[in-house]
Amino acid sequence: MDTTDSTPIPEAPVRRKRGSKLKKSINDFFFSMYQINQFILKFFREAFVPPYEFKEIVRQCYEVGVRSFTLISLTGFIVGLIFTKQSRPSLLQFGATSWLPSLVSIAIMRALAPLVTALIAAGKVGSSIGAELGSMRVTEQIDAMEVSGTNPFKFLVTTRVLATTLTIPILATYTGFIALFGGYLNVAVNEGTSWRTFIEQVFEPLTFVDFTASLIKSIVFGFTIGIVGCYQGYNSNKGTEGVGKAANGAVVTAMFLVFIEEIVIVQISSWFR
Repeated sequence: MDTTDSTPIPEAPVRRKRGSKLKKSINDFFFSMYQINQFILKFFREAFVPPYEFKEIVRQCYEVGVRSFTLISLTGFIVGLIFTKQSRPSLLQFGATSWLPSLVSIAIMRALAPLVTALIAAGKVGSSIGAELGSMRVTEQIDAMEVSGTNPFKFLVTTRVLATTLTIPILATYTGFIALFGGYLNVAVNEGTSWRTFIEQVFEPLTFVDFTASLIKSIVFGFTIGIVGCYQGYNSNKGTEGVGKAANGAVVTAMFLVFIEEIVIVQISSWFR
């Protein structure tokens, strides 16, 4: 005789357990959104209220610019060179290689220069900010600053976010010109185009909207990289593991937001063209 208990497990407790997990996940999501909004609002309050940490802002601008300068120079040059090289065969089929400088300028100035700069800065600067502030949080240096009467948020967060917001547009402009120079070398070798003719054709299709949209994108990208890196590092925990998560979270989140912002700004700018 089979004495095995074949009574089915009640589904109600399982459903309640799944429902509680879903509810907890939703609550955690909205709580995180609340914390992020409070963090951003606190930045704007501290940024426009004296005292101002001008020396620290300048130092952070130097750190952000110098830390990314070599990599951005190399990447910008390669992007311009490779994009021109890959675009030439397609235009050659239609006998339209004379349009190559205009094509390169539109692609670089409208999209590639700000986007490439932001992605490099997110990986290089964002991770550095997240790891630096995370290690300061873990080693209780931030708590020590609060005890000593110093405002750690203004000194650590506000200065870094302002530095990235100011420096990324400068780096993006530099990346654009370096990429155009890389494109010019390819055009000069294959077409024999002079530098003066190349520059005239580069700036001919560009409008005020293109430069404005590129500048706005660079500013928004810089702010995003700074605020994400600072938030991840400033709120990290769990020792050395938290420092690693803060650095990784700063890079991944900043890159994801940069792509979303790119789509939104491109759509908005297209309405004005």
